Amino acid sequence: MLLICGDESRVEAGDLTALPGCDGWTREMTRRGVLRGGAGLRPSSTATTVQVRDGRPLILDGPFAETKDQIGGFAVVECADLDEVIEVACKHPAAQRWTIEIRPILDP
Repeated sequence: MLLICGDESRVEAGDLTALPGCDGWTREMTRRGVLRGGAGLRPSSTATTVQVRDGRPLILDGPFAETKDQIGGFAVVECADLDEVIEVACKHPAAQRWTIEIRPILDP
């Protein structure tokens, strides 16, 4: 999974589709057969955070983590190896201004 992380104030309304080149990246990765899904996320101010402590739910409005960067979107890709995933991530337009964290998905 590619987690697209950055300062969401740099993107209008937290909409990753506003990043120039996202449509082209999506078309290329779909053509290559590596893109399995993904989406941009609404701003972190719309988040609800859930934790359970001592059997009691704690529900908070907004993000839990106090950080400069937020997760603005994600893409699920299936590649032959880490080298290909890195190449795919480097081509994503968000990599020019944001950070893309590559995380393997646990097998079911």
